[in-house]
Amino acid sequence: MNIKILYDNNSEKKSISSGWGFSCLVGERVLFDTGEDGNSLLGNIKAMKIDIANITDIVISHDHWDHTGGLESVLQKKKGIIVHGCGGFSQRFKDLVNKHGAELVETELFSDITSNIFTTGSIKGTYKGGKIEEQSLVLKTTNGITIVTGCAHPGIVKIVEHIKKLLIQEKLYCVLGGFHLKDMSDDEVVDVCDRLMELGVQKAGPMHCSGEVAAGIFKEKFGENYMAITAGKVFEV
Repeated sequence: MNIKILYDNNSEKKSISSGWGFSCLVGERVLFDTGEDGNSLLGNIKAMKIDIANITDIVISHDHWDHTGGLESVLQKKKGIIVHGCGGFSQRFKDLVNKHGAELVETELFSDITSNIFTTGSIKGTYKGGKIEEQSLVLKTTNGITIVTGCAHPGIVKIVEHIKKLLIQEKLYCVLGGFHLKDMSDDEVVDVCDRLMELGVQKAGPMHCSGEVAAGIFKEKFGENYMAITAGKVFEV
């Protein structure tokens, strides 16, 4: 399955803008998160020769500005998109989706989005002392299960454990996206790596809010199975 990284803190190409946030396109139809800025997102979409007309679904991991910032710009370009959020998202978010005539689906449980692409449904976590709901993408491929996270506020290990319980017969392949490890100690990050490996994760691509130090630890622990991913990258899972 093809993944195109449309938005990240880092970019290795002059033609691709970077910014705080995350967004990727899975296949041609499913957009996951929209970064912090609509103009930058649309510019990257154009630079990567992506046809917005093909996008049928947008999945928003959680209701934070660095993941919803480009949503309105995409909805203005393409009518009739289905937007998948969680029930606990703000009224502001829901009003924005309704304003542009998109269909809002509030997912609570693991469910399919399109062929071999699923959402975990709402997983509860905490952020700055408050409660937060977040969902991640689950991709079924010939290599096994790939998990794409926005910020992993509930905990990247918790998210993987949740999916492992639901898909007990499936082999885990790859985890990528924001892991929210930037405030963890080195020892805590090592423990996260060890636990992911114990769960069967073969490849890891920490991005966005994962932190440079944590990314370095992942690179050391996963070796050749570490994925260096920035905005503009295109790859198969």
